Amino acid sequence: MKNINGIDEFLDRARTTTGLQTKPIIEGIEQANLYIYAEFDRGVAIESLVKQKSRLIDKILSVVIEQFIPPQQKNCCCLVAVGGYGRSELLPGSDIDLMLLLQKKPSKQLEEHISAFLTFLWDIGLEVGHSVRTIKDCIREGKADVTVITNMIESRLLHGTESLYAEFEKAIAPRKMWSSRRFFEAKLEEQHNRHLRFNDTAYNLEPNIKEGPGGLRDIQIIGWVAKRHFGASSFSELVDHEFITEAEHQLLEKGQQHLWKVRFALHRQAKRREDRLLFDYQNQLATEFGFKAGKHNLAIEQFMQAYYRTIMELERLNEMLLQIFREEIILTERQKKTSVINNHFMLRNRYLAVRDESVFRQHPPALVELFLLVSTHPKCDGVTASTIRLVREHLYLVDDKFRSNEEVTSLFMQLMSAPSGMTHQMRRMNSYGFLAAYIPAFGKITGRMQYDLFHAYTVDQHTIFVIRNLRRFALDKHEDEFPFCNEVYRELENPALLYLAALFHDIAKGRDGDHSVLGSDDAMQFCLQHNMNRKDTRVVSQLVRNHLVMSVTAQRKDISDPDVVRDFAKQVGSVGMLNYLYLLTVADIRSTNPKLWNNWKDSLLKQLYKATKQVIRRGIDIAPDIDEVIRENRDAAFEEMQDLEFSLSDITSLCDQLPGDYFLRHQPLEIRWHIKTILDNPKADILVNIRQARHTKTTKVFVYCDEHPFVFSQVTGVLGALGLTILNAEIFTTDNNKVMDTFIIQDQNNEAITDRTTIRHIESELIKALDSKSMYKSATQKRLSRQLKAFNRPTEIIFEQDYLNSRTVMQISAMDRPGLLSVIANVIATMDINITHAKITTLGEKIDDIFYLTTPEGKNIVDTSTLEELENRMTEALLSRKAA
Repeated sequence: MKNINGIDEFLDRARTTTGLQTKPIIEGIEQANLYIYAEFDRGVAIESLVKQKSRLIDKILSVVIEQFIPPQQKNCCCLVAVGGYGRSELLPGSDIDLMLLLQKKPSKQLEEHISAFLTFLWDIGLEVGHSVRTIKDCIREGKADVTVITNMIESRLLHGTESLYAEFEKAIAPRKMWSSRRFFEAKLEEQHNRHLRFNDTAYNLEPNIKEGPGGLRDIQIIGWVAKRHFGASSFSELVDHEFITEAEHQLLEKGQQHLWKVRFALHRQAKRREDRLLFDYQNQLATEFGFKAGKHNLAIEQFMQAYYRTIMELERLNEMLLQIFREEIILTERQKKTSVINNHFMLRNRYLAVRDESVFRQHPPALVELFLLVSTHPKCDGVTASTIRLVREHLYLVDDKFRSNEEVTSLFMQLMSAPSGMTHQMRRMNSYGFLAAYIPAFGKITGRMQYDLFHAYTVDQHTIFVIRNLRRFALDKHEDEFPFCNEVYRELENPALLYLAALFHDIAKGRDGDHSVLGSDDAMQFCLQHNMNRKDTRVVSQLVRNHLVMSVTAQRKDISDPDVVRDFAKQVGSVGMLNYLYLLTVADIRSTNPKLWNNWKDSLLKQLYKATKQVIRRGIDIAPDIDEVIRENRDAAFEEMQDLEFSLSDITSLCDQLPGDYFLRHQPLEIRWHIKTILDNPKADILVNIRQARHTKTTKVFVYCDEHPFVFSQVTGVLGALGLTILNAEIFTTDNNKVMDTFIIQDQNNEAITDRTTIRHIESELIKALDSKSMYKSATQKRLSRQLKAFNRPTEIIFEQDYLNSRTVMQISAMDRPGLLSVIANVIATMDINITHAKITTLGEKIDDIFYLTTPEGKNIVDTSTLEELENRMTEALLSRKAA
């Protein structure tokens, strides 16, 4: 097919004396689609292709309806294109929205003709959405539902009498229903609710091109309101009405074209309508759009950054243009109140506006003053659209001279110390492009995504979320969320330093080198440029450099080991720095991915904070006596067990069989629980006891049985098969060869397991499995999730020797898979190696687990051939699991 008109040949072939044949039309549609795809690949303008697709459907419908609607009915029946098809904007998988407009209620015969017509459309493969309405129906349903009226105002006549269609247009005009004001207010509320469904951000891992903030719907709402208020049928007409500038019109058109191209390619890949940029398609789309992997930036990351920057621009335009409409449509002349704030700004209807359009040119520091005023003025709700436009037009003023201006730096530091509104202003500065202009390094991370399941947002959005979370620690109204963080926040010497560290902590992502070190250098330069003293500069720089240290220590090291805590305390140095770092760490983890934060991580960080604070106050260089710590913990446990019904000799006899590390890693109440469980059941060969943790949303599973190599394998296998997440494992063997293991678990929603029936089932399954004393083998292979299938991470295994504690540390980083932990346990067990402790961490699509290993004699594994064999076996087992 050389062009869309080629469909005529197929339509002619479809006509027979007995009616239309479906096969030639289906062939014609396939050929036409292939032609359109080829045109897309050839670089033909996307706006031309969406029109061509619409013309194709127009041609088909005009022929088909002639065959099904009798001539005598044509004067009382119209075929009308509505919605996206009404705009002549069809992409490969777009629905074809039709309305059959009738003069009166249809006869039974006409109903049958309409039904046959629609059935034929489905038979030839058209995805049709349809309604059958009289004009009275249109009036009734249009008045009742803003979605219906929106659909109807985007209509065009495809077939039928023009007089009936004209009557319909007159009936739904703004003076008859949905005035400009009501329509605007309804669409504004609709957009607000829609944005909330996407957490008020379009920067998700798998964004929705159509419905998400900054997506096609945000463009369409501008068109809908313009059409309702001005009767405008194109964005160019808004330029004629002087509502947007030609530059803004070009940005709007360019943004829409980019989203159309992405959606076009997505529909072709998915072979259906799909508006979510799923991981399944992102890699192939990046290749299709010509992106190539760089040294520090994957092709997919470049593709998504271009997408995110497009929707960010469209979000800003959407906000600005809807604000213009608000001023034009909603506010009457009497409501348009103004009050002067200072020489540069005034309030107009509670929105900040410049007093003179030349203010930024004459006094550039006013660009920063604007954000400070919006933050601090109690009667200011935002910025007028015309002022937003002026900010954007004057960003060229933000150069090195501007950044070194003392008034500018002073105003910016005032903003960082503002008592309220900081988060909103950070978002505003980012949206208007000011933040990227003022801090050029920030511009490089704007829209930057990381291709994994761990980082849920772009780097710039994540940064602003960190600042938001830190601000919540300062506010009493949010104290119920993290009361301990609010308590620590009140001890801060200068909270502005914390916000600056948050602003710079990820600013060097994607650069060559350690982003913490590079970001620390950027932060130091910025602080000195803003006339901060050396002490405060050092605090900000050190926070940025060490912003990952507390998280890594808490989640990947044995924080029950006093030496680990002491080493961390040396890095931190002071209680003041510890306070800053603790709050930054909590806010950072929570802002990375809300699904990955849980009470267990909260408890680990809190435990590390309290232990470190104690070490710093005692004196960092005073080494703890491990034996003394063990003795203190054991004595505290005995105090807790005084009320138990067992004799002191029985309790002592059992405790004497436990290794010293046991008392180091367990709290007194937990030791009491273990001892009571064992002494309550003196004849039981296998004990499984489950209870809720006191201060975290976790469940503890205590296992006591004869030692055999596959205890860890069986427990992890059963818990994994039941869909439970293991967060931590403490593994001990008594002097009389009994296993005393404690596992901390949660359900798939990061909650404790509280249902008694479920708990009894877990206990029963564990006892049954442990009784077999064999390697765990999964009865069924769980399917891999759709998102995990999109990733392919290499397996990395690292060994380190902990000579002080006579153990070998094995770190495994690999793709997450159902049942992976039991696979790891099986490999270790078959090599006659003991696990003494395990820290389990899932980072999106990969695991990053730590296992503390010893020989059967309780020593380090120092034989290199053994370690090499363990690594080879483990890699092979994990690859086999991945292939399965």
